[in-house]
Amino acid sequence: MMEKPPRAAGQSAVQILSDPAYASVIDKINDEYLYWDKVKYHVPEGLDAADFWNAVKLSRKIGSVKCSFCSGTFTYKETRRMQEILHGFDTLSFQSPQKYLATSLMEEAIASSRMEGAATTRVVAKEMLLRQAKPKDTSQQMIVNNYQTIRFLVSHTHEDFSPELLLEIHKRITEKTLDDPRDEGRFRTDNTIHVVDGISGEIFHEPPPCSMIPEAVAQLGTFINSDSGPFMHPIIKAILVHFMVSYLHPFVDGNGRTARALFYWYMLKQGYWMTQYLSISRIIYRSKSMYEKAFLATENDELDVGYFIQYHLQVLWQALEAFQDYLERKAQETNACLEYRIPGLNERQAELIRLYAEQPSALFSSKELVTRFAVSVKTIRSDLETLVRKGLLEPVPLNKRLVGYARSKEFSSILATLRA
Repeated sequence: MMEKPPRAAGQSAVQILSDPAYASVIDKINDEYLYWDKVKYHVPEGLDAADFWNAVKLSRKIGSVKCSFCSGTFTYKETRRMQEILHGFDTLSFQSPQKYLATSLMEEAIASSRMEGAATTRVVAKEMLLRQAKPKDTSQQMIVNNYQTIRFLVSHTHEDFSPELLLEIHKRITEKTLDDPRDEGRFRTDNTIHVVDGISGEIFHEPPPCSMIPEAVAQLGTFINSDSGPFMHPIIKAILVHFMVSYLHPFVDGNGRTARALFYWYMLKQGYWMTQYLSISRIIYRSKSMYEKAFLATENDELDVGYFIQYHLQVLWQALEAFQDYLERKAQETNACLEYRIPGLNERQAELIRLYAEQPSALFSSKELVTRFAVSVKTIRSDLETLVRKGLLEPVPLNKRLVGYARSKEFSSILATLRA
């Protein structure tokens, strides 16, 4: 449990905030949106820690943004660091992602599921998604659900938010993973759900009573669908949507996955197309204690949701940097394919040749390659059959219906001849 901050506000806080000698340290604390447990170690010499904390709090209240939800009023101060990250997102420029990113959204599906306890490795999970294989257990089912839900959201960004959409997202993301299948796509009907410490059993968060869920979901819809009122940056609004669903905890299980999915949906709806390729949950998974602490700090500090906004923006930026690294790697792979470019063959076929050259024992099905290259079955089969006719590949029956493709025995010699 987190240490609760002091509440001894007084005239000394105003005096400290008015003194230019302390301006830089307060600005730095706010740029990082530090909580009391960190602020107390940054108190300038000669000042009382409680007075200094209250000066920091006063600085955050000046010009703060208010947002009502679930009979509470949440506030946050938009800091310089927040504005810097938001500006960075708004000025990004990427070329079309389809050429490079056919499988990247799988990372989000895998990481989001692992956050909720899915026990499988990334390699096994990605292989399952690539092959479009049937899930073998609940962990794999969670990953398939997340992946398919993200694809569903991409095609439903034209819709307004509604309770029905929220229920549909939950139903898709929890299919075949809950103890009681009737809870899929259904709001909880009792108050026994709590967020607890898995070791100590202490309650971290007690959600609003189930009787408030319909009204709270209606509030959420107004918040999402309406553009009236003071301007709020759409990325901050998306983060608050994530927070609100998590805070409300409207379902028996799957609240975190549903909240993250709704965040993705709203970001895509606002035109941030790269969001579907950002593995945000992968970053959160690696810093889960900080994710939880951002929620706790908000509840402990007068519903100041700035802690969660600050954390989430940092996660977004790290995910974006990973996305850029991914693009660079894919571009390097594309350049590596140049040595496999053969007159009469297209870029996908060059990439296929590279894959088989680097993985001599590889056996790919057309179904798997459809996912990898984001093309139709007809297109990929045409690519493969061309390589078969050239003697580079040979079909291998997998069962009565499916056929895989492996390197031919003459692959190396034929390739050398074609490249000569």
